[in-house]
Amino acid sequence: MIHNLSYRAFVYSTESEEKVREAICTLLPTALPEKEVTEGYHNNPVIILHGKITKKREINDFLEKLRSLKPSVKKKILKELHNRMDDKGNLFLRFDKQCAYLGDLKMVEHGDALHLKLKIAAYPARKEIALEVAQKIFEE
Repeated sequence: MIHNLSYRAFVYSTESEEKVREAICTLLPTALPEKEVTEGYHNNPVIILHGKITKKREINDFLEKLRSLKPSVKKKILKELHNRMDDKGNLFLRFDKQCAYLGDLKMVEHGDALHLKLKIAAYPARKEIALEVAQKIFEE
């Protein structure tokens, strides 16, 4: 259902890198994020933690987490599915960092989040087909 998933999270100077890593591990327990240091708007250091997961077992573990989301969250994703997917069949989701750190998966719209890009397995790789596959993930 998913070929691979990429993830990214920003660690601002007011945040703990270790806590953001733990938040990532709430979603993706086997994740080993790479670290990139850059500068923010006011020349403050910003760390970007990012990576990609391609192993089927790890992707299936993540799918189980998605399936265990609250029904109201899954319903919201289904309603917004068309807007959350690009023409290449990539599904974009954002989860609250603080909630993930505390073990809760809460979808958010703002940028200060755990960003996920799921490459949906669709043949041929078209949005319409990828939407059908993604719907099955959240309807189960």
